[in-house]
Amino acid sequence: MNHSTASPRSTEPAGSGLPDQPLPVVRSPMLDRDRQLFAYEVMFQRGAGDDAALMQRVLSTITDGALTRLVRGNRTFLTLSRELLLERTDVLLHQPRFGVVLSPAFADDEPLLERLRLLAQRGCLLLLDMGDTPPSGSARLEALLQIVQFVRLDASRLSPEELGARSRRLHERGLWVVAGQVDDHATYHRCLELPLHAIQGRYLLIPDEVEVPVLSANRLSILRLMRSLEERNPGPVELGDIIRDDAVLSYKLLSCVNSAYFALPRQLKSVQQAAIFFGVTRMRNWIYTMTLGGMDDRPPELLRAALIRAQMCEKLAEAESMPREQRELAFTAGLFSLLDTLMCAPMEFVLAQLPLVPEIREALVEQRGPYAELLEQICAWEAGELAGQQAQRIQRMAAIYLKATQWADQVYAHADPQPH
Repeated sequence: MNHSTASPRSTEPAGSGLPDQPLPVVRSPMLDRDRQLFAYEVMFQRGAGDDAALMQRVLSTITDGALTRLVRGNRTFLTLSRELLLERTDVLLHQPRFGVVLSPAFADDEPLLERLRLLAQRGCLLLLDMGDTPPSGSARLEALLQIVQFVRLDASRLSPEELGARSRRLHERGLWVVAGQVDDHATYHRCLELPLHAIQGRYLLIPDEVEVPVLSANRLSILRLMRSLEERNPGPVELGDIIRDDAVLSYKLLSCVNSAYFALPRQLKSVQQAAIFFGVTRMRNWIYTMTLGGMDDRPPELLRAALIRAQMCEKLAEAESMPREQRELAFTAGLFSLLDTLMCAPMEFVLAQLPLVPEIREALVEQRGPYAELLEQICAWEAGELAGQQAQRIQRMAAIYLKATQWADQVYAHADPQPH
């Protein structure tokens, strides 16, 4: 594998005492109303160790470009300690795509306010995370509002009426407003009616409730291909025959596996060759990956999330010494864990169209079995709910997540139907 795009790691100088370990972080997307990426928030896993040391490592990964690669050069916000904001924020002045999440409590800290004014004057992005704090009535908070360019409101703690009123008042002031903690589709659809620049929350990963599932022609075509791949239990030749007539899918597949990222010893010239080289089950998973990655009617960050889950699931199975066949099925379970959201239909309805092995069905529908346990770990990681777990376990998850993210971004670049 080509390691030129290494995962974010500490690069502290010798004698710093900090190990060369992956950062325990998760990137959380904020999407605009067209469901395109507006910004990432880099969030730290609670309980991952010494916060001060972690913050120092974050600044190091900004300096060496590793964190930039994690967020693919997009606008990104992160939370830094007061001490770092006062002493070590010069690095941000040279990184115009990185910004800082601020707390309303900073309004009562005059030295910090002065530092933030300087950062704002020099073009640093500042996002005030107001939560449910009233935006008026405090002269100090007003001073903070005059510094920042972005404000985030907590949609889970404000009534729909208050969320609407506050977002409109802030928008009229020329501020860019983000709705955070949007964790259900009813709230999401209300947010679409408001003057918001971005929406952030768990809604992205959960299916919208529908009374009668209706699959579009594109989704039916995808399910038919998946069913054919499962029913016929194809060998390398049959696998090539199944997708032979889909020139676009074949091209994407071969373009991806032959990319420099995978550094194969020789170029694979056909799907049949690829199936022989990788094995039929792995190649079938690649076909699923390319097919779902080409769904241009779903948010790109949702597709990336499915790919990250797939790779994490496989690597967790490997870490737990599962046999190769089970590891490859774990990949399928991870990829399909968002199939209901991707297809806009209940999981039971979607899986009824696919003759999957019982273990995957049990994991996705009944939340039991070994693959369900792997998915539970992944969902806890996504939500930042690993507090109380051993630091060594968090570091293992960090390494798996960062490698999976790197892999998913590389693969999605080949599966994405949009021009680059």
